[in-house]
Formats: sequence, C-alpha cells, structure tokens
Amino acid sequence: MNRFEQTFSLLKENNKKAFIPYIMAGDGGLESLVYRMSLLERFGAAAIEVGVPFSDPVADGPTIQRAGLRALENGTTLKGIIAELEKAREIISIPILLMSYINPIYSYGIEKFVQEIRKAGVDGCIIPDLPIEEEDIITQQLEAAQVELIRLVTLTTPIERIRVISRKGKGFLYTVTVKGITGERNKYDTDLYKFLKTVKEVSPIPVMAGFGISNEEQIAELTNYCDGVIVGSKIVDLFEQNCISDMEKLMSSFKQKTKLF
Repeated sequence: MNRFEQTFSLLKENNKKAFIPYIMAGDGGLESLVYRMSLLERFGAAAIEVGVPFSDPVADGPTIQRAGLRALENGTTLKGIIAELEKAREIISIPILLMSYINPIYSYGIEKFVQEIRKAGVDGCIIPDLPIEEEDIITQQLEAAQVELIRLVTLTTPIERIRVISRKGKGFLYTVTVKGITGERNKYDTDLYKFLKTVKEVSPIPVMAGFGISNEEQIAELTNYCDGVIVGSKIVDLFEQNCISDMEKLMSSFKQKTKLF
C-alpha cells in the first residue's frame, strides 16, 4: 500500500476522519517550511498539502493569492521547494502532497519534476488546472514513480464524470465544496451535503472535502458525509498571524471529535 492507503486504512480502523492542512511553500520564508510541516504533523494532520506559488492562480482566493505573492517575493522556486521537501521527508512520516498548476511543472520539465519529487519523498500531486482529457502528459510518469495524481470534482461535475474520475488512482478524491475559488465561507450551497453523499456512494476511494472550510462547526457537519476535510486559507492565515496555539486548538478539537459513519 502507498502512504495514502495506509493512512486512510489506519484512520478507518481507529474510527477517525482525515484533516489535511494546506500551506504555501515560501510564505514566511522557504526555510520555515520543514518546521511548519513538522508542527502540522504533531498537531494531528493526516497528510500535508504544500502549495507552489504561481503568478496566475486561477483556483485560489485572496488569502492564498497573497501568500503566493509573498512567497514569490521571497524568491521561492520549485527547485528550492523540492529540496526542502526532501529534508522534510527525513522527519515526517505522513503523506506529502504537492499542489501546483501545470505551467510551473511544464516549465521545469515533466520528467525532471517527477523524478525529483519522487526522490524527495512526495506521495501525490494536485494539479487543479489539468483536466482528465489532458492528464496523459504526466500520468504515465507519475504512475511509474508511484506518485498519486489527486483529482478534483466540483458541484457542477456530472455524476458519470465523477464515476470515471473516482476510479483513477489510489489516493483520494478532492471534492470542491463551493462554486468558486478558495477562501473562508460563512455558509454553503444547500445542495452540498446531498452532493457529498452522492460522491461518497459512487467513489471507490476516500472522499475529501475542500475549499472554504474554516471552523469546527463546518468541519463537524461536512465530515458526516465524507472521509475528511482539507483546510487551506484558515491555516495560511493562522501561520501569517503566528497564531500557532489557535491552529493547535482547531486541529486537536477535530482529532478528538471526528468519527466515521
């Protein structure tokens, strides 16, 4: 089993859900990345999603866009990120996800990118602007390297397309909870819970909900319908404000309360 399969299997055995935090590599300085990842693992993260800063982040809301700009201003590069992830793997046992748009990967060189992230111990990639019709440019290389491509579905994805997408890979299905970009939300579409229930019924791999999740109440409600949550903007904000105790409280509360169906 890969690290994702091991993680979700262990969570199920222990009647728990997954909390996957997102952080922007290079925000606060690239030298802080390993430390921040180690904190998140200690606070109970099931895996960690690490973002690659990009100048045209079409899926990202204001908080993550600002974090990306700060990271770019700090001189963050994809090569530097991969080097730090290799250091992180020496002390971190949970799965590491690298989230990037396809442009930086293509510019870096697909073969080189896949070889280097495998060497660094990366377990999966999220490429939000790469549709399944075009993913052949990288899937063979990722499969050969045993790096999972984590695919996304949204509230507007037809059910038959969800069936097709969810049968690819052995990681998890990233289910976007809003019709729009990332960022904290006060409420969700009334059809969201029905949608998550449907996705869970058809997907053979774990279903994770992401986008707009920022508090304990939202997490508690969403995890009634899926296998866990991905929290980005809230974690990015807490790191920027140096509110580490609030972050620990949020993640510890999740760890204590969540249970499987």
